[in-house]
This record gives sequence, structure tokens and C-alpha cells, in this order.
Amino acid sequence: MYLDVNHIITKKITFYNNNSNNDNQLNIAYGIDKNFSLGCAVSLSSILIFNPNLNFSFHIFTNHLPEDFEKNFKLLSEEYKTNITLYLVNDLSLSKLPTTKNWTIATYFRFIIADYFYQKIDKILYLDADIICNGSLEELFELQFDNNIAYVVKDKDSIWWKKCAFRLDENRLSNAYFNAGFLLIDLNKWYENNINSQALELLSDNNKSPKFTHLDQDVLNLLLLEKVKYLDNKYNRQVSINYELKYKIYSPDLEQTILIHYIGPTKPWHNWAKDYKCSQYFVNAKEQSPLKSIPFLSAITANQMRYCSKHKIHQKKYFSGIICNIIYCLKKLTKHK
Repeated sequence: MYLDVNHIITKKITFYNNNSNNDNQLNIAYGIDKNFSLGCAVSLSSILIFNPNLNFSFHIFTNHLPEDFEKNFKLLSEEYKTNITLYLVNDLSLSKLPTTKNWTIATYFRFIIADYFYQKIDKILYLDADIICNGSLEELFELQFDNNIAYVVKDKDSIWWKKCAFRLDENRLSNAYFNAGFLLIDLNKWYENNINSQALELLSDNNKSPKFTHLDQDVLNLLLLEKVKYLDNKYNRQVSINYELKYKIYSPDLEQTILIHYIGPTKPWHNWAKDYKCSQYFVNAKEQSPLKSIPFLSAITANQMRYCSKHKIHQKKYFSGIICNIIYCLKKLTKHK
């Protein structure tokens, strides 16, 4: 499978356009759909809040580009005097690749990003839009790749790695399996090793793709095996807001964390999740940004209603929790008719 980025990217909008020395600049890219636009904007803001003296250029690849989305990023670029470029993606060529309820077509935009920037810049930092910055990224400017393709952060623990190794039939993964929400990529080595084409070929293979429960993350772990360097988990510390439902007290120590990654279906920009302690890093970044007046998002889909109901009841907001559960049941019934 081949991606022709010149036809896939149908529109490009650049704000601010500071033509400073690229040698002292870190390019950061996001790939999002409409459900992650607020998360992406606050993620970008948090990086600038904690790194006021560093030079960044931001690139947002999306398949949904409404007017208010453009206005928000224009506002951010003017407020922080930073380069922000929006790229409208025609995702039709990706439509046959596997997706799940929580992993949409936007997860494959990282391949478009890697293709697009090859021979334009040497490296790029790809971040998931549900990552919030809580410290300095200065170290990332100076990292040397040596013979490696990317810097990554290990996912979970050795028990999980062994499960992934068994599922993917690759014993070497029992030594480490990384989370693809943080990828500092050497674009030249990525291209030389033909990572995009190999990944898309594996994902398009109907015999192999069923074992990829984590889609491109599984595939990248296979293709980048022994070709990555590992950073401390402070650069991709995973937090699940749904653990608030599982544990009596959920209070991960995040003070020394640089990048907080809100995994799972419940996000800190959901209005039923914003009051938890673990969500405050997102809330604080939003409040300090020009986007502070934008409302948190309400539940719309059946899946969101389900989790909204659970969290409302957990928060002892029983009436609204029951209402959400009724709406969830109605949505499920309507879907199955």
C-alpha cells in the first residue's frame, strides 16, 4: 500500500510563520479527528506554557477542519508567537485499514506525517493529542539517534510485554513493548527502512491484521524491534481516568512527569471527568491558555453516555448518572434495530 501525500493533503493553513533557525527548533506533529481537537489545542498550549524559552513548530493533521477549529489555533499562534500549521487530510486511501471503537482512522495519520516531512526536516516528535506537558522538553532537542530509528517510551510493565510477545508471536517483545503515543522519529532512517510501506502492508493483510489489537502500535513494535532507544517513562506516563472507577483511591504521582498521557475512552476534556485530581494537569493548562472559555465536552455517543453514567454515579450524582444510563440504553436499542 502506498500513500501519495501530495494528494492526501488537500489544504494547508499556516499561522504566524516565524522563520527562525530550524537547527534550534523542534517540530511537533499531531494526527487527530474531530473528537480530539480540544485535547490537541490544550496539549499544544501546555508545551508552550512549560517551555517559554524553547522554539517549536507545530503541525496538526486532521480530517475535520471547521471554522472554529482554525480560529482556535490562530488564536494560540498569536498568543504564543509560535508556528502552527494545519493540514486537511483526505483519509479515503486509509479507509480499508482496521479501526476499533477507540482507535479511529486518525491513528494512521502518523504515517502521512512521516512521509510528508521526509527530506524537509531530519526529525519530528509525534504526540498523541491526549498528552499534556508538565515540564521541560529541552532534552529532546539534543538527543542523538546513532543507528536507531526512533526514541520511544516503554508501555506498562514486563507482564504486559510478555502478553504482547505471545499475541504477536515475537519473543523479543517480552524484553520491551513501547507505546506509540510518543515517537521522536529520525525521518531519514524511517524512510531508509521502509517503515511506512511495511506497516501499511501488514495492516492491510487480512490474515495478519486480526492479531493487531493495538493496530499500528503493534505493527510499529514489530518493525522497529531493536531499532529504538528508550526514554524514561516521565516522557509518556500513562494515566487512565477510568481507574477512578476501579480503585478506591486513584492518585498517581505525576509531579515529576514531563508528558502525561490520558489513555482510554474517558478524557480530561469530558465534562464528567474534569474534577478528578489526575485531570487537573489538563484543566490547569486549559485555564492558563486563551482557550479557557471553551466548554468541556458533553457525552454524545452511546459509549460516552455509558462512561458518563458510571462516573456520575461514582461521584454520587445519582440522578444525572441514571439519566445518562437511560440515554445510553436508548442509543444501544436504536443502533440494533
